[in-house]
Amino acid sequence: MHCAEIEPMILYLHGFRSSPQSAKSQLLAQRMQALERSAEWQCPHLPASPRAAIDMAQKLMSGVVAEAITVIGSSLGGYYATWLAEQTGCRAVLLNPAVKPPRDLEKYVGISTEYHSGAPFAFKHEYIAELRALAVEQITRPERYFLIAATGDEVLDWREMAAHYPQARQRIIDGSDHGISEFSEYADEVLAFCGVRP
Repeated sequence: MHCAEIEPMILYLHGFRSSPQSAKSQLLAQRMQALERSAEWQCPHLPASPRAAIDMAQKLMSGVVAEAITVIGSSLGGYYATWLAEQTGCRAVLLNPAVKPPRDLEKYVGISTEYHSGAPFAFKHEYIAELRALAVEQITRPERYFLIAATGDEVLDWREMAAHYPQARQRIIDGSDHGISEFSEYADEVLAFCGVRP
């Protein structure tokens, strides 16, 4: 297949309690719109069930060749993106990714609320087992991965992130926060990794 025939696709997977309204996904969507490439952008509202979230992502990716797909995952979405990259061979950008969510999300079993809407949702105990089933102990083909991790992340440990993606492209931000509040500085670099250039 010639490159010209490949329809590129960027699939953004948001984090736990987040949504397509997150600042990072909105910024990237606006960049894609400005480039008149909105048709290549997908950012679904993920269900709380990890299995259902993966099923939704796989349906969106079906029919597109893996070489044309980049999955961008933020926080828990980074955990999903890693599993998808290993299963399909696509590229993945990880933004302060969760590395061990079965451990970290155990305390959230019960009713939580979404950040942007305040809507309640149930995070069930069986979802922990669903998360364990998606664990990637060791990545393969590290050239497919681009990690952006902030040392100032107040939720997750950047050192675990860096150790989990050895030999991958890594940008370690000194300071910042879990949401990467200055993400606009890195958006073009992310899109370039996805194969999107102005």
